Amino acid sequence: MYRQLAGGVILGVALWLRHEPKTSNLLIQQIGDKQVPATFYIGIYIIIAVGAVMMFVGFLGCYGAIQESQCLLGTFFACLVILFACEVAAGIWGFVNREQVSKEIKQFYDEAYEQARSTKKEEYEKARPVIKVFHESLQCCKLDIRNLGDSLCPTGIMSEDCHKKIDELFQSKLHLVGIAAAVVAVIMIIEMIFSMVLCCGIRIYSVY
Repeated sequence: MYRQLAGGVILGVALWLRHEPKTSNLLIQQIGDKQVPATFYIGIYIIIAVGAVMMFVGFLGCYGAIQESQCLLGTFFACLVILFACEVAAGIWGFVNREQVSKEIKQFYDEAYEQARSTKKEEYEKARPVIKVFHESLQCCKLDIRNLGDSLCPTGIMSEDCHKKIDELFQSKLHLVGIAAAVVAVIMIIEMIFSMVLCCGIRIYSVY
């Protein structure tokens, strides 16, 4: 039962990270045909998949233990090894891309910011709602954008570094992805140990 519970908790955390309002509002923005890079979601999708499969595999392990079936327990162990490999991949991805994610979002913001300062009305109209969402979600603003007359800064915010706010938001979320992956990995290692011990115990018992 704890296997399904662990899988459900992990799946819930991953889904929250995927649909958390502040992050989602930023990552659905686009200027024309160009959309915010969604690299951040890769690690989350891996955890969602692992959590869902882990819940299913948990039933296989429980049934195998009840039936004292070496075949089912062996299959359960093999599934855990594959899921563990996926978790390691997610952890490596998070470590390698911990700065790349923020960098891509900041580049998109800078492009939208420069376009919002354009003297061409068409470009300004495309970039304006994007900049407004970034500023309101992150509670940040640049002073020189107030020169446009139509302020795109949140009420009461005079000057806050948007790059810093982007770093803080996405690095904190990536830390949660890393923690979730680490917790899943520990649970899987424990489960693999128990499944092998049980499988060996059943084999010895069947001999005698």
